[in-house]
Amino acid sequence: MEVREQESSERFKRENARRKLALIEAALYVAGRPLDLKMLGSVIKTRSKTKTKMLASALMKEYENRDTPLEIIELEDERFVMQLKAEYTPRVRRLAIRPLLGVGPLKTLSYIAYRQPVPQTQVIDVRGQHAYNHLKQLQELGLIHRERAGRTKVIETTEFFADYFGLSHDVRTMKKQLKSVFEEFAEPKS
Repeated sequence: MEVREQESSERFKRENARRKLALIEAALYVAGRPLDLKMLGSVIKTRSKTKTKMLASALMKEYENRDTPLEIIELEDERFVMQLKAEYTPRVRRLAIRPLLGVGPLKTLSYIAYRQPVPQTQVIDVRGQHAYNHLKQLQELGLIHRERAGRTKVIETTEFFADYFGLSHDVRTMKKQLKSVFEEFAEPKS
């Protein structure tokens, strides 16, 4: 009788772990952006960051062993993201739904991210009068935050911006990451 109870208990533990892995997988899929351990923990109803990280890492390893175009990677600040492997992107990019931002607003956003905290007047001087519309759009999307400072406003990116683009929440680290991305795009293609 005791052996059956132990087997039943083990089966329950395996099924419970499998269910939690499935919930983490579903959360990463639906979010479409990096999620931190606190958010993933809330999905599986635990406050234990250790347990959550262990499960997310197990799922990441599971994806490494699958023959699939998707991958789960761990970013800095203990965040995880599900994404398409880079080798598949060029072939399917055209099928993606229209981009979140057009070229103009994206340039304005990259300027803000790299120069933050930056006065709104400086953004307008550099990007032109059309940047007012960009700022409105970026704020509505939750990518920037504007705070009054005297006669102008000071602009910074939000945590959502960092999560959406897979960047660090630490501004100094984020700027280093952006610099390397900008340098990569500036290099001539051979």
